[in-house]
Amino acid sequence: MDPCPFIRLTISNLALKLPLAAKSSSSAVHPSSSPCFCKIKLKNFPPQTAAIPYIPLETTQFPEIQTLAATFHLSSSDIKRLASRSIFASKPSLKIFIYTGSAGSACGVNSGGLLAEVSVPLDLAGTQSKPCVFHNGWISVGKGAGAGKASSAAQFHLNVKAEPDPRFVFQFDGEPECSPQVVQIQGSIRQPVFTCKFSCRNTTGDRTIRSRSLPTETSVPRSWLNSFGSERERPGKERKGWSITVHDLSGSPVAMASIVTPFVASPGTDRVSRSNPGSWLILRPGDGTWNPWGRLEAWRERGGATDGLGYRFELILDGSSGAGIVLAESSISSHRGGKFSIELGSSPTGSGVGRTRSRGGGSGGASPANSPRGGSVQKGFVMAASVEGEGKCSKPCVEVSVQHVSCMEDAAAYVALSAAVDLSMDACRLFNQRMRKELCYHSESLG
Repeated sequence: MDPCPFIRLTISNLALKLPLAAKSSSSAVHPSSSPCFCKIKLKNFPPQTAAIPYIPLETTQFPEIQTLAATFHLSSSDIKRLASRSIFASKPSLKIFIYTGSAGSACGVNSGGLLAEVSVPLDLAGTQSKPCVFHNGWISVGKGAGAGKASSAAQFHLNVKAEPDPRFVFQFDGEPECSPQVVQIQGSIRQPVFTCKFSCRNTTGDRTIRSRSLPTETSVPRSWLNSFGSERERPGKERKGWSITVHDLSGSPVAMASIVTPFVASPGTDRVSRSNPGSWLILRPGDGTWNPWGRLEAWRERGGATDGLGYRFELILDGSSGAGIVLAESSISSHRGGKFSIELGSSPTGSGVGRTRSRGGGSGGASPANSPRGGSVQKGFVMAASVEGEGKCSKPCVEVSVQHVSCMEDAAAYVALSAAVDLSMDACRLFNQRMRKELCYHSESLG
């Protein structure tokens, strides 16, 4: 398999020194007790916001503690769009707008005063093959900058660099519930690499309702159902018995996602709640059986603009039934859709997973860091999968970092996970709404 070139543009190690005049004239909260913040903008990408720590004016070296402020992931087409020039466009650059005070909740940047704007030119040629640092160090900003008055200007520290981040890119040729092929994309080439088979079982799990059933050998061991979930009868509305198996081109099953805890409407509502989520088990084959690799919980987020699919993905260590490592927890708009993503130890908010070691040895202890046999969980991008909103045709596109794929089974596990996320959008649909036509027969039969 050949990967697609990507680059990872990171902005880190932000810090701000303010002269006494700037501190006394600012109407905002004193920066030593409340960090300043900035808006980081790159053309064609949504802006990102980050806090800027204040450090004493007399500091000559940057503190050892270094933090990531923002990350942009660029494909080849993104780089071409940024590099394209016209009479109206200059060379690509990263723009950082620095504000005094804290961002607050009142209209975002309006709660702070604009101190300065920083522009960092980006020459992205060659960055798909080797790292490049565009800026690292202090720069004078605000009043007094560039006018021979460095002592009266604010000092801003930042690091901007680009690193190669090649990825394997896969796409479902159809909706996951329609048992589609999965192709690998490399430039203009689309090559089939997997097939998927969707199944919906009755409450006993022994008989399939439709002909698109799992082979007998791919049945999930009852012991795993007891450890990670339950298919027991529950009163009220529920969706259960769904599974999707990923096969290689020889027809051998290489990964599977199966509902182990039914998606159940909370009492008196038509909503799957966060307090009682449904869950999927992501499994990989090994030693003639299926071994658990990850667990995905999903529910319906409540309320207005945030209404959507909430999710939590946990890596299972060594196939144990104990607690694993939570690698992703967020939400996706039920109307607009979005992306399910895993990026370890690099969240600007600090919510990412840092260096964590798995208890290696078992084939079920799949680590996204290197091989399925375990190792240290590396920081950085792991995977991303597109998810369409409710009622829209969804053909998920899946990106997986090459450092987390050492064999076809590794890639298949992420493909199965992306299918489970996509199907969760249907499983968490309000129970007073009609399901997609591809799933209506299933849900009616399972009632």
